[in-house]
Amino acid sequence: MNQRHKVDGQPAFVLHAYPYSETSLIVDVFSRDHGRVALLARGARRPRSVLRGVLLAFQPLELAWAGRGEVYTLMRAEWQGGQPLLAGKALFCGYYLNELLLHLLPRADAHAQLFAVYAATLRRLADGEQESDLRRFERALLRELGYGPTLDADVAGAAVEADAHYLYEVERGPVRLPGPAASPLTLSGRTLLDLARDDLSDPRSLAEAKQLMRTLIAHHIGGRSLVSRRIFRELQEL
Repeated sequence: MNQRHKVDGQPAFVLHAYPYSETSLIVDVFSRDHGRVALLARGARRPRSVLRGVLLAFQPLELAWAGRGEVYTLMRAEWQGGQPLLAGKALFCGYYLNELLLHLLPRADAHAQLFAVYAATLRRLADGEQESDLRRFERALLRELGYGPTLDADVAGAAVEADAHYLYEVERGPVRLPGPAASPLTLSGRTLLDLARDDLSDPRSLAEAKQLMRTLIAHHIGGRSLVSRRIFRELQEL
């Protein structure tokens, strides 16, 4: 028999919400100490519900929940403030982060450090979208899940050299090449070292890191299409 689960005062962010019955919502949240949790927000769809203006994505919340099973009942939700609303390109970047968490994070698996990285990334996006912030978050997410890419040594165990060229094999790591090659996963040693240092100020390193992280993410989500990326691409074509 499942024991009753009760949590109070838990920092969290809404990742996704969808209707449940005529008046309620199922809310998927990312919490600091309990990871991803599914919550039933009773009455949240009613016009006068206090939850309607609180259960917003990308806003810091403090939640309380209780219950048994896989979906708990939301008991309390309070907005913590201090986070500007995301808009424009930054908003789509936020949806992209949430989609990655929904695809890759298992439920009830706490990742307090990743939670802090997520919160910090949202703050930086609100200040002005930076592509390098997305790359840092992707790397932090993969590292937390045990999929962190090898960046400072090649498959032979030799240290990566900034002036060398490498082919990145997803399951193995960097393979040194005799020279440049025409492949999406060919990148410079400098890019690998810059990514390891979280320094993507060089435009070439940023571009190559984007291709590498996109390939690694696609591999670990099983090649599934990301809705946020597709919608953003379609809007750019209008």
